Amino acid sequence: MAHRVTLIPGDGIGPELAEATRRVLDASGVAFEWEVVEAGEACIAEYGTPLPDHVLESIRKNKIALKGPITTPVGAGFRSVNVALRQTLGLYANLRPARSIQGLETRYEDVDLVIVRENTEDLYAGIEHMVGPDAAESIKIITRHASERIARFAFEYAVANHRRKVTAVHKANIMKLSDGLFLESCRRVAVDYDGRIEFEDRIVDNMCMQLVQKPDLYDVLVLPNLYGDIVSDLCAGLVGGLGVAPGANIGEDGAVFEPVHGSAPKYAGQNRANPTAMILSGVLMLRHLGYPDVAARVELAVREVIGEGRTVTHDLGGDAGTSQFADAIVERLAAGAAASA
Repeated sequence: MAHRVTLIPGDGIGPELAEATRRVLDASGVAFEWEVVEAGEACIAEYGTPLPDHVLESIRKNKIALKGPITTPVGAGFRSVNVALRQTLGLYANLRPARSIQGLETRYEDVDLVIVRENTEDLYAGIEHMVGPDAAESIKIITRHASERIARFAFEYAVANHRRKVTAVHKANIMKLSDGLFLESCRRVAVDYDGRIEFEDRIVDNMCMQLVQKPDLYDVLVLPNLYGDIVSDLCAGLVGGLGVAPGANIGEDGAVFEPVHGSAPKYAGQNRANPTAMILSGVLMLRHLGYPDVAARVELAVREVIGEGRTVTHDLGGDAGTSQFADAIVERLAAGAAASA
């Protein structure tokens, strides 16, 4: 039976990345039925919003979505579609793995980190207002319910994926009530996993320093929303940048998979963009759907193509286009299937 998946191509380079990813996933051996719906800047003229109701309804119905990058204006304009999707659909857990890829020149080797970010509250709850003409105020919301829920997600992920340690990241030395509650919640959940998963905590600024000094000491990191957004980009930088950084937003009734990077509108339509992050987001989707072996084969094909360096995009040191890079991965999948037949 085919899995019906909502596909949101997105803005800028998004449609090219989405097409490349769709071809790779269709070549994986898992059957998909793609329901393509549009969200982003182009929808505003027709619907008055970058996130029309029918997009949300499609995701609610299918329970699974794959989304390309969508432009978020800085300082003005519409609110982030990504944030709206997460809050409206209850996608409380943001999962962002950062793993070294052979063939990419970086300062580090063998980085293998998983960032688990709370997705629904903190400063990203969007409760802000002007206080007179010359000051603005944002309200940070941290609740025990959301903090314990994300901590348990992190520990359950660690158990299911044979990870060794969970580190809670916070600023409880200064924000003693809000971040203090987050840390207390993580500690309460950690008790249930004593003897199976190691637990520790780090202050966020110290965590950033340690990640660039000795990332090998860390494994699964669990963080409130804002810190998770920032630290996940830092971790992506350890392994080659946002172009290879996948992401998943997971809730009790659905999941949306997306690359971490932006829409890069100046490169739209040029067949230059690197689809690795979106393809690896598709790998996370395969795992979520219950196909770990297929996911491993697709990820291996991506890694082998990058490792060979012959058919890779400009940012990876080659001269291949988006579609040619996807072709190489599809060919590698076909060769692997033939060899095992």
